[in-house]
Parts: sequence; C-alpha cells; structure tokens
Amino acid sequence: MGKYDALAELLLEVLKEGGYFKKDDNSIPVGISNRHIHLSQADLETLFGAGYQLTKIKDLSQPGQYACKETLTICGPKGAIENVRVLGPVRKETQVEILRSDCFKLGIIAPVRMSGDLQGTPGVTVIGPKGSVILPQGVIVAQRHIHMTLEDAKRLGVTDGEQVTIQVGGSRGGTFSNVVIRANNESALEFHVDTEEANAMLLEPNSKITILK
Repeated sequence: MGKYDALAELLLEVLKEGGYFKKDDNSIPVGISNRHIHLSQADLETLFGAGYQLTKIKDLSQPGQYACKETLTICGPKGAIENVRVLGPVRKETQVEILRSDCFKLGIIAPVRMSGDLQGTPGVTVIGPKGSVILPQGVIVAQRHIHMTLEDAKRLGVTDGEQVTIQVGGSRGGTFSNVVIRANNESALEFHVDTEEANAMLLEPNSKITILK
C-alpha cells in the first residue's frame, strides 16, 4: 500500500468516526394507501368466477403483498364507489378499507380500526364481473400504523401494539398521535397512512418521519 493509499484510508476512518457516513437510523419511510379491498377466496370466486386467481401487477413494500389488476364496485345505502383496487394475497375474511370521506358517499359510518379488527364494523355490497357479495361486516377506515421488524422495534425503543406520536417535517408538517406499532419479522419498516391524512401534511412516498420520545 502506497503512502497516498494509507492516507486515504486514514481519512476515511476519521470521517466515519465523525459520523459523516452514518445514516439517520431513526427515520422511517412512508407508505400512502388509497381505498382498497382484500378478498377471501370464497368471495373472490363469487365475484370473478369459480377457481379464479388474482392477477398481480405490482409488488407492494410489505413482503408478500401486491396490487392486483382486478377492481370492484362497492355499494352502500346512499351511493357507490367504482374501481376499488384489490390487493393480494387472499385473506381469511374480506376487508374493505376506505377513506373517511367515502363514508358520506356510501352512507355508512366505518370506524377507525387496525387491519383484521372487523367485529362490529358495517358492511357493503361488493359487485364484480361475475357476481356480487353482501358483506355483513368488514368496512374500516385504517388506523395509522408503523410496520417494523422486532430488531427495528428494539432499536427504536418501541414494542408491538404500543401507540406513539410521530413528527412530520416540511411546510405543512406536524405530529400524528395514536400511531400503532406493528412489530414482527414478516414486516418491512414503513409508516402507513391513507391519502387523506397524507395530503393534510403534504406527505409523499419519499417522505421520512421520526418517532417522538
């Protein structure tokens, strides 16, 4: 190794020790979702035909999750919303995630819930190209939350199920409270929020947020 190589290596070590190459480990990427629907296999086949399989068009940030080519119409007592995107894979129970403003168009009151917490939620009629399904329950407005691994949770000092407050930067930034931590080793680090809440603070997919201590 020449003297210049040795000097360059020494300078690199000094810069590393000074923190110049350390990334902000506390920043969390943002995922923004519009209204969508998760289907059970039975409901999928009622809506699209016996033996039907979902058509993946794009992988989502969470491992194993993807957007599908298929869209549906959802109908409530007062109105309908067309072109609601289906997300895969299929689930045990059909779940419809809408925006708060959609409640007024549909004529229902959907509670703010975590995914899968469907007991006591309203239902809608879902219309597909081959049939329709009347859901007795399953419509929610998604609770804002942060997906992360157990290692992320340990690093950030939070636990699964905990509710935290986050800081959003930018010209319309502020804080969101009641953000639920979802920590398991099947997740990727990401703050999930719907389009209405994202628009209120000018959040974009490349935005970053931090958890307030």
